[in-house]
Amino acid sequence: MPELPEVEVTRRSFAERIAGARVTAVRLGKPLRWPLGVDPQELVAQRVGPVTRRGKYLWLALERGGLLLHLGMSGSLAFGARLGTPGPHDHFDLVTQRGTLRLTDPRRFGAVVWSPAPHEGAASKLLGGLGVEPFDDAFTGAHLHAALRGRRVSIKEALLGGRIVVGAGNIYACEALFEAGIDPRTPGGRVSRARCDLLAAALRRTLLRALQTGGSTLRDFRDTHGAAGEFQREARVYGRAGQPCVRCGATIRRVVQGQRATFYCPGCQKR
Repeated sequence: MPELPEVEVTRRSFAERIAGARVTAVRLGKPLRWPLGVDPQELVAQRVGPVTRRGKYLWLALERGGLLLHLGMSGSLAFGARLGTPGPHDHFDLVTQRGTLRLTDPRRFGAVVWSPAPHEGAASKLLGGLGVEPFDDAFTGAHLHAALRGRRVSIKEALLGGRIVVGAGNIYACEALFEAGIDPRTPGGRVSRARCDLLAAALRRTLLRALQTGGSTLRDFRDTHGAAGEFQREARVYGRAGQPCVRCGATIRRVVQGQRATFYCPGCQKR
């Protein structure tokens, strides 16, 4: 699933190119997770504004309202002047004077939803429960420690929940917990303030590294230029079960938490 780094990499790859363009046509393919919520013809002739991100959602502003986009489990966006005839997995085209923005999603868990504003309508319902952004000043060890107080769920699952902080993602949570030296099975409420400080900083550094390397491509992810991410090549625990730890030489282990694979080093990461 595309996580915060992949969504932000996608945004950066087309936001400046599409801003200011006029919409000339809208094409809908097979139904996605939620309906568009507006007559497609109402989008035609509107000018595209800034493209921003909130968690794993993109908000594409228009002159009247805007579109909230989500890539789902395996979706991707492409933007260009010559994208060719839509295929069976191409479910939304926003055609503009500068090119077509196309959502491709084989599993159809993605979404394109119109709302009058990010804080109104369907967008408000989808964005309202999200936690703080990891690069915001509000995301600190103190914030993390307070939000975890009394929580019995594991620290890994708490990070993935999205209500404390957005965009951690499975790969990045595993890598940040390794960097902070915290066993992913530790109950959230047992993580000390000092360790929360380490974890908040580690998560920021991990996500920043992911942005710098174009995100992670395990199967389908590409940005709107078609470029794959490279972060997975730098992973120190994720996907390395049975291999020696790069720090201490202990064997990396794999467990399942909340139906997601977790990778950790029993030598470096303590409860």
